Formats: sequence, structure tokens, C-alpha cells
Amino acid sequence: MNFYLIFKSLHLIAVISWMAGLLYLPRIFVYHAENSENISTSNIFKIMEKKLYNYIMTPAMILSWVFGFILISTLGFQAVSELWLQIKLLLVILLTIYHFYLGNCVRNFSNNQNKNTSKFYRIINEIPTILLIIIVFIVVFKPL
Repeated sequence: MNFYLIFKSLHLIAVISWMAGLLYLPRIFVYHAENSENISTSNIFKIMEKKLYNYIMTPAMILSWVFGFILISTLGFQAVSELWLQIKLLLVILLTIYHFYLGNCVRNFSNNQNKNTSKFYRIINEIPTILLIIIVFIVVFKPL
């Protein structure tokens, strides 16, 4: 049995789940920011945000990192000396920072302390898309 392919598959599943959350949570923030005056609607958004972040996104992020490190260890840690992998890891670190920023936004909404507009959330919603595109091209083509 090829354990590398099993871990690669699990890594891809975790990354897809994580990316889905990174793309969807800011969209919920858009609607939440636009409906923050309606208490019952706001409470529904708070539940959605908390569950998405805590039960889907964070476990998926952790599993993405775990399976990623397993893949690197399977290839040998000398693979980290390759520039394409260094760039990928840097971009994944940026996605992780973005993930924790979104967690802070969840807490702000939960405490009724959101200060950002729906337009702000529409703009930051593009960050994971751009990083994903770059990461995919780097991994597929290994250009450097």
C-alpha cells in the first residue's frame, strides 16, 4: 500500500475543507455586517460563524498542516530546501494567519464589537482565492 498517496489524498481533502471555510466565512460576515441591527438574524449568524470556524475550519487547518508535514517527512526533510516548497509554506503560513484573523472577527461579531463594513469583508474574501491560485500553480509546476 502506498502511504504517500493516502496521506496526499487526506491532505487534499483537509485543504479543500479548510479553503471552503476560508472562502465562506467572510461571506457570512458580509451578511452579518449588513444585518447587525436585527438581533435575531445576528444571533443566527453568530451561531453559523462559530460552528464553521470551530468545527470545520480549525480542524481542517490542523489536519492540512499535519498531513502536509507527514508528506514532507515521507519525501525527506531535504525537500524543504527546494524554493517552490519554501514559497508554498510561506503562503500557507499567510493563510494560517488569515485563518486566525477570521477567528478574531468571529469573536468581535460574537461580542457585538465588529467595526468593519460589509465592503471590507467582500474585499478580504479575495485573499484566500489569490493565495490558493498561486499555491496550486507553484505545486503543480514547481517552477523554481
